[in-house]
Amino acid sequence: MTSRALVLGGGGVTGVAWELGLLAGLAEAGVDLTDADVVIGTSAGSVVAAQVTSGVDLEKLYEAQLVGPGSELAARLSTATALRWGLAALSSRDPQRVRARIGAMALAARTVPEAERRAVIEARLPVHDWPGRRLLVTAVDAASGEFVAFDRDSGVRLVDAVGASCAVPGVWPPVTIDGRRYVDGGVRSAANVDLAQGYERVVVIAPLVRGGGVIPSVAKQVATLSGAAVVVSPDEPARKAIGRNALDPARRAPAARAGRAQAAAVSAAVAEVWSR
Repeated sequence: MTSRALVLGGGGVTGVAWELGLLAGLAEAGVDLTDADVVIGTSAGSVVAAQVTSGVDLEKLYEAQLVGPGSELAARLSTATALRWGLAALSSRDPQRVRARIGAMALAARTVPEAERRAVIEARLPVHDWPGRRLLVTAVDAASGEFVAFDRDSGVRLVDAVGASCAVPGVWPPVTIDGRRYVDGGVRSAANVDLAQGYERVVVIAPLVRGGGVIPSVAKQVATLSGAAVVVSPDEPARKAIGRNALDPARRAPAARAGRAQAAAVSAAVAEVWSR
C-alpha cells in the first residue's frame, strides 16, 4: 500500500489559519489530505496537525478561524529578536550549536508566564489526547539544541508537545517537559520535511519556506526525499491577507479565507501527488 505524509510548517497564528483554510478548500475540491498515514507538524503546523487528527470536522476547524481572537495573545517578532536569530544562524557551521545559541536567547528573554501561554495552546486544541494515528510534533531542547519529534509514545502530553513546538524564541516562553525546556521546532527547519523520508507521497504545506545559514530551506529538504512531493506556500493574495505580522490574531480570518481561495489553484498539483 502506498504511504502518504502530510507535512505542516510554521508560520504563526496566521499560518494556522491559512493552513486550515487551504486544507478545507482542498477537501472541498475532492482532495482530502487529513487521511495521511503520518502528519508532521512544526510550530503553527503542530497546532493544525493536532487539530486535523482530533476527529473534529475540518469545516468546524476552519470556521473557528473566522471568529474573533478569543484567548489568543497578540505578539510581534521584533526586529532586534529577528536580528539575533539571524546572527545565531550564521555564527556556526554546527546546526545543533546554532540551535543551542537560539535556545539560550529564548531562555533569557522576558515573556508572558509559561502557564498563561499554555492556556492559549489548550484553547487551540479541541482534543488534548494524542490521536491513534501517527502524529509527529517537532521541538528543540533549548539548552542542548537537540532536535526532538514527540509522538504518542513519548510520554509527553499533547498540549505540552504542541506548546513546545510553538514556543517562538524571544516571543513565547520555552516549555518545561520533564525538567527540560523546549522551543519552537522551526528553529531547526520551517517544516522539518526530512521526517517524511521513506513515504511515497508527500504534501508540504508551509507558510514559511526559507532557510538561512545551517537552517535548511523547505526546498532543500524536499530535494532529498525519495518519494513524490509537492510544496504549497502562500500565493500573493494570501501573503497580503496574512500581512506583515504572522503573530497577529486579528489577521486570522483574512488568512483563513485566503487559504481557502488558494486551494482551487493548487488542487490539481496536490491531487497529482496524493492520488498517483
